[in-house]
Amino acid sequence: MSESTTTLEMPQAATMSNWGALARFARRQPLGAAAAMFLVVLLLAGIFAPQVAPYHPLDTNYDAILTPPSWAHWMGTDEYGRDIFSRVIYGARTALMLAVSASLLGCTLGAAIGISSAYFGGKYDTIMQRGMDIMLAIPGIVFAMVIAAVLGRNMMWGLDVNLILAVAIPGVPNVARVLRSAALSVRSMPYVDAAAAAGFSHGRIIFGHMAPNLVAPWLVLVSAFAAQAILLESALSFLGIGVVEPTPAWGLMLTGQSTQLFVEAPWLVIFPGLAVSVTVFAFSLLGDALRDFLDPRLRLS
Repeated sequence: MSESTTTLEMPQAATMSNWGALARFARRQPLGAAAAMFLVVLLLAGIFAPQVAPYHPLDTNYDAILTPPSWAHWMGTDEYGRDIFSRVIYGARTALMLAVSASLLGCTLGAAIGISSAYFGGKYDTIMQRGMDIMLAIPGIVFAMVIAAVLGRNMMWGLDVNLILAVAIPGVPNVARVLRSAALSVRSMPYVDAAAAAGFSHGRIIFGHMAPNLVAPWLVLVSAFAAQAILLESALSFLGIGVVEPTPAWGLMLTGQSTQLFVEAPWLVIFPGLAVSVTVFAFSLLGDALRDFLDPRLRLS
């Protein structure tokens, strides 16, 4: 009876612990919690865009070209009569899917390089860090442009895989540097030396003992990386080598006729620009809140 009771109570205790952690985060970091709620709402709006958006993003209405914001079109229409509000909602799906995919990929690659460099040290560390130096010497936007131009487009599951690589790879060196610094302090801990003395494999020590203690900085970096990924994707789309028509994308909505018609129809630029700015600000705010909440030196009892 005691064993079955324990088995039933463990998931419930874990759930209570998770809810308690969320409640503490919301209480200590209200701005971060508000940013997280905004991103969740934006994510749900993107997922359920067909139900949320009043129009299909590709529907044209030549009787409503360049209509200013009204009850029929909350954010106005573009030069083809397409509803901007609907395109912003569908653009959230594109932006968040690419940002999350690129941030997870870039931060995972950076973590692998940084943690392994801190663990092995010596020549391996020197070679990897010099490689990161070379990558850092190239401006991120230029690096992304070269990758996107060389690889071209490769659509898979509705996403441009090569565009995700173009956004993810330029951010790897920064992640590797930060996590290497954090991993160096973890590498010097007695339990890591004890695991090595016990004959544990390198993989078990890295993934079983070091990596779990670096989850907190990794989560902060993922949030910060997502903000940079949205900006970089918007820049690439603005330059014509990112997302292409007719896919709704915030950066793409800021190109072409939108900039030329800014004086006549400023809503063409204002609303997609606000979507990019507010989403990037929310990711940045969430990253700062996670950093403060997960820092043991600032954690309250």
